[in-house]
Amino acid sequence: MAVADTGATGVGDGSGAWLAAAGPAARAATRVLARSGVDQRDAALRAAAAALREKAAAVLEANALDLAASTARAAFRDRLTLNEARLESMAGGLEQIAALPDPLNRELAAWTRPNGLRLRRVSTPVGVIGMIYESRPNVGADAAGLCLKSGNAVLLRGGSDSLHSARAIHAAMREGLRAAGLPEAAVQMAPDADRVHVAAMLAANGTVDLIIPRGGRSLVERVQREARVPVLAHAEGLCHTFVHRAANPEMARRIVCNAKMRRVGICGSTETLLVDAPVAATLLPSIVADLRALGCDFRADERARAILPELPAATAADFDTEWLDAVLSVAVVDGTEAALAHIARHGSAHTDCIVTEDADAAATFMGGLDSAVVMWNASTQFCDGGEFGFGAEIGISTGRMHARGPVGLEQLCCFRYEVRGDGQVRL
Repeated sequence: MAVADTGATGVGDGSGAWLAAAGPAARAATRVLARSGVDQRDAALRAAAAALREKAAAVLEANALDLAASTARAAFRDRLTLNEARLESMAGGLEQIAALPDPLNRELAAWTRPNGLRLRRVSTPVGVIGMIYESRPNVGADAAGLCLKSGNAVLLRGGSDSLHSARAIHAAMREGLRAAGLPEAAVQMAPDADRVHVAAMLAANGTVDLIIPRGGRSLVERVQREARVPVLAHAEGLCHTFVHRAANPEMARRIVCNAKMRRVGICGSTETLLVDAPVAATLLPSIVADLRALGCDFRADERARAILPELPAATAADFDTEWLDAVLSVAVVDGTEAALAHIARHGSAHTDCIVTEDADAAATFMGGLDSAVVMWNASTQFCDGGEFGFGAEIGISTGRMHARGPVGLEQLCCFRYEVRGDGQVRL
């Protein structure tokens, strides 16, 4: 099937004309992808990975332009920054996606009715995905790779701060599609960061099947408020780590340091530390010293400051703040139920962890949360599609319909029913 090509980025005239051309081309591309073999889709992913490596110098040069223009604080510059290792991780992620089983045409269920009708529920693509993202340039590669493998077309709208990087990465994805003989319209990118493209995508009911925003709270809340298209997203990653009275002290120190300080600007970073009262006096000073040595600052409640008076006092708003920086809110609580109550009051249903050697306490904690991801004795920074074995993620969902947690190939599929008969008619 011939599919129209809207060009490397499309036509941007501030009127939404890009989507008017890109949308139908993407819809046509989904029909090709849905009927393509997995070998062809995997070949496109491997070719795109090779193109990223071959064009590494150009991608890093484009990223340097974005960084030179950026005035963002350190944590956000880190999200924007590409280097050889991150570029290799991006290419390797595409190859990991290619190595995963085909998510399409899987038999999810099968049964036979008393009248002899044979029914199957079979996985199919969602269709056209609208991806709106801000500073992380790797999101474009992850989104394109996951959508391609799952038979979906994707319309990418990156932010102004990562536009040069996003264009260079998009060029590599198009090269992969071209090499595998798949329509380049399967992965399209808005020509610029004009907000008109966001407005057009949010209103594109019938053209776009699902919107996935990746960015700050204001972007996500706008998308959720204005979209006439289904949205898969999380507004905040206000993650908690609870150090229970039965925690292994050395394990707790390692986990908390990693959960907070490995990368402070990601949504899986722990923003609040809860320490069980019976071990707070002995364990909290060590944890604070470890974190302080790594450059962390604190906002502490009265009970934590009674142990460490030098800690800055937390305001009422601090425990509702997603810091995305080297700042940690700290509170002392009376046991697992109090920790659960704190998380229910202040959390965002993203990722929460308990550190304990007590299996019953862990079961109470994990069963008492409605978070998308709950963890026992592991850093919250493991909330990641790659770490979950998905190859990559297109986003994190805290919703309660369709998908929760890291969104990978399976979550980018829906299903159809196939009904086979032998001439039955309904009475």
